[in-house]
Amino acid sequence: MNYVFLIFVLTPIIEMWLLIEVGSVIGALPTIALVMLTAVIGITLLRQQGFSTLFRARQKMAEGQIPAREMAEGILLAIGGALLLTPGFVTDAIGFACLLPGSRQLLAASVLKRMQPNIHVNTHFQNGYRGDYQPGDNTDNKGEHTTIEGEFKREDRK
Repeated sequence: MNYVFLIFVLTPIIEMWLLIEVGSVIGALPTIALVMLTAVIGITLLRQQGFSTLFRARQKMAEGQIPAREMAEGILLAIGGALLLTPGFVTDAIGFACLLPGSRQLLAASVLKRMQPNIHVNTHFQNGYRGDYQPGDNTDNKGEHTTIEGEFKREDRK
């Protein structure tokens, strides 16, 4: 919680300091033009990378896979786009890191690695027995085979 507060307080201060320093070296109008240029480049890159990520997500879903990496990249694209629209050089650098394919894929892999779910499902059977079920396991805790009854309806064919 304290880190988030520090980020929201320190980032604008650092951005203002950098803008003033750059403005004093190259002038006010070129500094404003540079900030606008990074925003335009960022929006263009966001659009291109967003469509690319959306296409890969649709392709994975068509293959019956979960597009987890693409979803993480989509979130990073949104964050990067917002940071590029925020005036400043530090936020632009972080925004470009979120938009450029190589760095974005590394960030997404890091996020997904930390969020790997531990799949464990508790099941209730009709006879009141409660067992622990691991996907791919068809035995209960006593080593006996279990049967789970149910009904299904295919919705992909009409």
